[in-house]
Amino acid sequence: MEFEHVPVLFNEVMDALDIKPDGIYVDGTVGGGGHSEGICRRLTEGGMLIAVDRDREALAAAEQRLAGYGCKKRFVHANYSDAEAIAAAAGRKVQGILLDLGVSSYQLDNPERGFSYMQDAPLDMRMDDTDRLTAYDIVNGYSRDELTRIIRDYGEERWASRIAEFIVRERAESPIESTGRLTEVIKAAIPAKARRTGPHPAKRTFQAIRIEVNDELGHLRDAVEKLPDLLESGGRIAVITFHSLEDRIVKTEFERRLDPCTCPKELPVCVCGKVADVKRVTKKPVVPSEEETETNPRARSAKLRVLEKL
Repeated sequence: MEFEHVPVLFNEVMDALDIKPDGIYVDGTVGGGGHSEGICRRLTEGGMLIAVDRDREALAAAEQRLAGYGCKKRFVHANYSDAEAIAAAAGRKVQGILLDLGVSSYQLDNPERGFSYMQDAPLDMRMDDTDRLTAYDIVNGYSRDELTRIIRDYGEERWASRIAEFIVRERAESPIESTGRLTEVIKAAIPAKARRTGPHPAKRTFQAIRIEVNDELGHLRDAVEKLPDLLESGGRIAVITFHSLEDRIVKTEFERRLDPCTCPKELPVCVCGKVADVKRVTKKPVVPSEEETETNPRARSAKLRVLEKL
């Protein structure tokens, strides 16, 4: 199966990064290389792309896709939150950083990866197959309260407690080993009337488990806090989110960076001396056009936020 992923907000990202032909640019979630190809196309031999991904299959696919471009390229098997690894690969400050947080079509559609509720496969959901924690471990090892918490908080699922209860009851008979069996348990837990409207009944729970397996929100917090420090003056960081939990973290951390003052609000003037080292490029998040969402429905929830280093 080929690693394909339609890059979301492609033109908007290229404009936001304001690519300099001899600059260094980091694609922290290279995936199949769609956005990276756009970056490489704009770089000369003096420019460099640093392609980062925790998925080794993604890195291999991106390396093959980008082989024909003349810019320098470095491929780093790491999480995008690993600022030290990215800094080491760059060797100096960079001109742009991109994070596209969407799960790739390859990961969703490849049954062997266990991400999808649409195909039966072993429960896995790891983006990095060297990680130890899997979806199987969570579904069969977490307590009912722990399952309720992640399904409620990460999936924003109103039936979280009931789904957790059904999972615990089902696994008491025998371990839940496949995505298909888990999907049926979730369907049974959600009342028929609620299943008839909205997205697939398993969508939110699968999202929650995937987030927990890969510690997605923890890595995102670390990345959005640390990565702007790698930018040179005038460099930009662009982040594409796909659900409210991600966007809330990016928005909050960007706001903190834009207003770093820690003085009590009752003080008439700032005495901490902390000043912003970034400025906002996008006042409101950039969202896909109607044309893009029609051709790529997975883009419909995407939001792009951009900061520039002062």
